[in-house]
Amino acid sequence: MKKEVPLAAASVRLRRPPGRPRKDRGTSIAEGTAAASGQAAPGPTPRIAAYEAVGHIPPRLLDLKAAAVYLGVSPWTVRDLEANGTLRRISIPLGAGRDLRKLLFDREELDHLVVLWKM
Repeated sequence: MKKEVPLAAASVRLRRPPGRPRKDRGTSIAEGTAAASGQAAPGPTPRIAAYEAVGHIPPRLLDLKAAAVYLGVSPWTVRDLEANGTLRRISIPLGAGRDLRKLLFDREELDHLVVLWKM
């Protein structure tokens, strides 16, 4: 018969990473501690597997930072292009006469702008 060590439950609890426990979907505590200790996880989570099955679909609309990265310029340059009318932003209506304030740009229009710059 093994003698019960006082504070054994606390010892097990303290072996986990510090901080608040994460609410991982599809993983158990054992898998989370295995990943934290450097061991390989038993397999991909269902969410990742479903994403890999569909493939990557690039977005048609790009926000300010993504448009700047896509063109290889600064976000301020994209703002200037939009302000002087060279580049048009996409306005998404929210109803009641309001539009989405986020700056969105069409990828095809960015491609067209690059073609114009090449000439």
